[in-house]
Amino acid sequence: MTLLDAEATPPGYSWKRDPLVWAYSILMFLPIIMVIIFYNYYRLDVCVFAGWILLALSVVIILLAGSEFRTKGGAPKGESLVHTTTLVDSGIYAVVRHPQYLGFILFVLALVLMSQHWLSAISGVAGSALFYKDVLREEQMTVAKFGNDYVRYMDRVPRMNFFIGIWRLLRRRSKQSQTHAGGAVKSNNTRE
Repeated sequence: MTLLDAEATPPGYSWKRDPLVWAYSILMFLPIIMVIIFYNYYRLDVCVFAGWILLALSVVIILLAGSEFRTKGGAPKGESLVHTTTLVDSGIYAVVRHPQYLGFILFVLALVLMSQHWLSAISGVAGSALFYKDVLREEQMTVAKFGNDYVRYMDRVPRMNFFIGIWRLLRRRSKQSQTHAGGAVKSNNTRE
């Protein structure tokens, strides 16, 4: 389910030669440098505090996603996680379709909050926007790889909206418990 997946990647594609990957990588790396140089530039301690909380949350999301992928992705032994053979739709992937991407975007935005420098904000937001564009491209490749299973997954789980994802997950669980109790349930999921 990642951009580098050989089975879903167009022939001749190499992320090393992809200008989109290079552009967002550079733009999203700049806030790291900026937070080192301009930590708490405007002395807005509340932004720094929010940044640290967001940073911790982003690391937890990234680690949960990696763990779920490692245990359920079906990558052949000795291969990297980019060679998954199974659609992962449990754990954090039951809340959002792209938790690793979401985690990295939140990580960069946390650094922007900590540095509070205008250059950090511009590069972080621009890099995150290009990163999001890569998510859209990856989804097309994942649909090509997993077909209707992924399309149904897209109907159930939002791309990166954590709040809607939790709400939908709770609603699905409520409907399942009603179904087990004998109640009839009607589905109204919409794709994001």
